Amino acid sequence: MLLQERYTLALQSLNEMYPNATTELENDSPFHLLVAVILSAQCTDKRVNMVTPALFKRYPEPKDMANSTAEEIFPYIQSISYPNNKAKHLDNMAKRLVEVYDSKVPESVEELQTLQGVGRKTANVIASVAFHQAKMPVDTHVHRVSARIGLTSKAKTVRQTEEQLMQNIAKYSQEAEKDIALLHHQLILLGRYTCKARKPLCENCKMTNSCKYYIAKQNKINKDHVSN
Repeated sequence: MLLQERYTLALQSLNEMYPNATTELENDSPFHLLVAVILSAQCTDKRVNMVTPALFKRYPEPKDMANSTAEEIFPYIQSISYPNNKAKHLDNMAKRLVEVYDSKVPESVEELQTLQGVGRKTANVIASVAFHQAKMPVDTHVHRVSARIGLTSKAKTVRQTEEQLMQNIAKYSQEAEKDIALLHHQLILLGRYTCKARKPLCENCKMTNSCKYYIAKQNKINKDHVSN
């Protein structure tokens, strides 16, 4: 199957499965989204959503968190993975927002990465979700599922996956900006609930007409059946 055909079929299937895909992190402002994404590192969105209501009520604005301390933030997030480090990240991030950015979350990926606890993936999430930029955040789900489906080839790092997805969508999609905005969320949902790491639930997936993994598996089954 040609790569262009795979992208066309894959995007059609993903749009059928997840037409309105968006982040599962509950938030009501760019600042709260930034806090939630920092907390979500190596932690489930479900767990993050359990702690953020009280956290957001206590710290509705960057100035509120900046006037606090890591020790005061810690009790609100202690059930999150790595709470000590993340409390320090949030404290320093908020202080920099107030001191350098006048309490406003910056829109550029480069500026976002100057905030503590914010790497490229997190910065891309904020730029994409909060500011509607055509960015492609890549986490472990996106990295794994893209390779399994065949949307990327020999991408060893998340940065290579990001670059290949961006290039291929620009080349093969007629609505590139719309598809880039959706694809990140669609691949995450697919990876979480269907295309699982250890045992993908292919029987529940609409991607089988374009998935490189599934097609190869079926070809092997058919070949073994003929041999027997």
